Amino acid sequence: MVSKSPRKFFEPLAVGAPSPYRELPVRLERMIHFVPPHVEKLRARVGELAKDVDVVLGNLEDAVAVDSKEAARAGFIEMLKTTDFGTTGVWTRINALNSPWVLDDITQIVGEVGDKLDVIMLPKVEGPWDIHYLDQLLAQLEARHGVQKPILIHAILETAEGVKNVDAIALASPRMHGMSLGPADLAASRAMKTTRVGGGHPDYKVLADAQGDEPRTGYQQDLWHYTVAKMVDACASAGIKPFYGPFGDFADPAACEAQFRNAFLMGCVGAWTLHPSQIAIAKRVFSPHPAEVAFALKILEAMPNGTGAVMIEGKMQDDATWKQAKVMVDLARQVAASDKDFAAKAGL
Repeated sequence: MVSKSPRKFFEPLAVGAPSPYRELPVRLERMIHFVPPHVEKLRARVGELAKDVDVVLGNLEDAVAVDSKEAARAGFIEMLKTTDFGTTGVWTRINALNSPWVLDDITQIVGEVGDKLDVIMLPKVEGPWDIHYLDQLLAQLEARHGVQKPILIHAILETAEGVKNVDAIALASPRMHGMSLGPADLAASRAMKTTRVGGGHPDYKVLADAQGDEPRTGYQQDLWHYTVAKMVDACASAGIKPFYGPFGDFADPAACEAQFRNAFLMGCVGAWTLHPSQIAIAKRVFSPHPAEVAFALKILEAMPNGTGAVMIEGKMQDDATWKQAKVMVDLARQVAASDKDFAAKAGL
């Protein structure tokens, strides 16, 4: 596969377009909260909602009926023109590249509110070629409309082809912000036998070893463990951000929290929230626990230069655990900067 030289990788793809970021902007993105912008009463609440979430996303794709596509696009543009989002991130999920609406999604949104848009979420990404197309088009539109900062691209992994090409997708462009797991479409693409949106399945399990005629206990497994791990590795190696996607059962907050926590422990930085009840779950799960932060701070204090080995509370700590502690403390400081309650609990 032919790739660009390092010198050209960070050059703008159109004359007059802003230079790509060399490092992603440092932002807290524990939850990406989806808003249907064609629903006026929900759109009217976005100003208040923005005070409580890290990212507001105007959804134009799935869950928007065909006859509401244009209204959703217009509503999103109006929302950006009339709302003060403060420091909250502003994203949109456009329609898929093979849809009849996507070109108008991109051209109208960038043309009218491009300077207020942080990230475009691109669904059903199959390979780096999808990113290259959007990358070039965005540069041309940014140049035409005088957009001052580059709009980033966030890919959704929701096809078998996309998962197969995840490493190339992660490295496709300096516009890459991150990736999200799209479990429902991915399940269909793989011909998985489930109608659930994220989460586990009671029939996906292993059995305890047989003990004579005693009943055998079954242990439910995670259908998405392999894909999330593969996505996290691709994102970490490329310096971009991995996210868990949607959890569709709003009536089961405990299962939602468990799924989000698994993703957090594996390296994801956030998840989608489709219902207001999931915002508090994501905020809690994707912030480090104050007790973990306190222990991590002890490690950093005991090993200020990150080398050697020490014993803390009967546990050996060395260079590797120092790195783990630094990940925890760096995230805690980032959360504390915008969350006073967390800062007090974590002692930061």
